[in-house]
Amino acid sequence: MSWRCSARLLACPTTGTRFGSGLGALLYFIPSRRKHIVQVNLQLCFPGKTDAEYELLGRSHFRHVVRSYVERGVQWFGSARAIEKLVQLESRIDLDDENSPPTIFMGFHFVAIEVGCMLYSMKLPIIALYTPMSSKRLNTLAVEQRGRFGADMVMRADSARRILKLLRKDDSVMLAADMDHGIENSVFVPFCGVPACTLTSVSWLARLGGACVVPFVTEVLPDYKDYKMTIFEPLADFPSESDETDARRRNEFRESQIVRFPEQYYWVHRRFKHRPEGVAGVY
Repeated sequence: MSWRCSARLLACPTTGTRFGSGLGALLYFIPSRRKHIVQVNLQLCFPGKTDAEYELLGRSHFRHVVRSYVERGVQWFGSARAIEKLVQLESRIDLDDENSPPTIFMGFHFVAIEVGCMLYSMKLPIIALYTPMSSKRLNTLAVEQRGRFGADMVMRADSARRILKLLRKDDSVMLAADMDHGIENSVFVPFCGVPACTLTSVSWLARLGGACVVPFVTEVLPDYKDYKMTIFEPLADFPSESDETDARRRNEFRESQIVRFPEQYYWVHRRFKHRPEGVAGVY
């Protein structure tokens, strides 16, 4: 059976949600590299918890992560109507304002980021940055399905000059810059009290493109009640003259959302893969 067919079989929201959540709980009990990464991240970012609390939070996170993978069946193959029915939208800016300035819509890697990006692409003409997957076949499928509502999918490595040109034409760009992409064009600033390699690209794109930066977060609602997407006000006085100050502010904003639903942030990623010079690795 093809991957497309399998995804469509799980495209029933209730079936996919419960199956993914249950599978995630089972997979958590199997020793794995990803489980180790999750536990290291949780212990670094939430010091002082008991072993039982780390286990509970880790297992809940696995439930959400695997559920999010399963629900790609809906997000990648569902109709625009189906996706709109899944997501409650709360926007603190006017999405229909034809006089809005060039905008960088800044997402964060919570488990529901995928469906939030899909909804965005239905509301606004958008250029969406992506990092290629290791599987060429899966990457092609992802680009096709993520862009099917009109988003212009641009590979991150080829994006800077093109994005600046688009921003200067008052277009909008959607990106997420909260992962560890290496020390180039990054600074080490605190994230949950831990030095984290943090990209500075949001600042210089906003500065050179004359763009405002609007954060958005998509969360999974409790009791299998789908999602809520919140679009916040533009960050005030951003960018500043300091990339380091801006990176700190972005991390602080992210932390303010993580404390609301910590099990939904993407702890399976090696967020502290790169360390300051002279500081030992953690994974």
